[in-house]
Amino acid sequence: MGQQKESVLTARSVTKKQNYQTTITSGNNTIIADEPADKGGADTGMDPFGLLLASLGSCTSITLRMYIDRKMWIVDEITVDLELFRTDDSVLIERMLSFKGELIQEQIDRLLQIADHCPIHKILTGNIGIYTTVA
Repeated sequence: MGQQKESVLTARSVTKKQNYQTTITSGNNTIIADEPADKGGADTGMDPFGLLLASLGSCTSITLRMYIDRKMWIVDEITVDLELFRTDDSVLIERMLSFKGELIQEQIDRLLQIADHCPIHKILTGNIGIYTTVA
């Protein structure tokens, strides 16, 4: 008996003959991914690693904004800086948060905890499977 699956979202990536430029659609939205020129691309969009960091960064800031708004804290801006590192045996993402607003240390400490609850963070640090087939 197989595992139960519930579709959450779909996306499609299409790469044609133009070196590496890829059109990605999900729902009503479209973005372009590409490789930098030094890797044979035309640098017309973020590379896949940049998209991964963008996904984590945007999810983090949106999750924090939702929490901040619910608590009615005064925060004008949330910035999430991310850097991807290769280590000897794995990959490490460092995430640094900064806030423009009126926060005390206790609130900042709580926001550090909330950042780990963003859905993309949970996916990246959780048990994830990727199954590939041919259509």
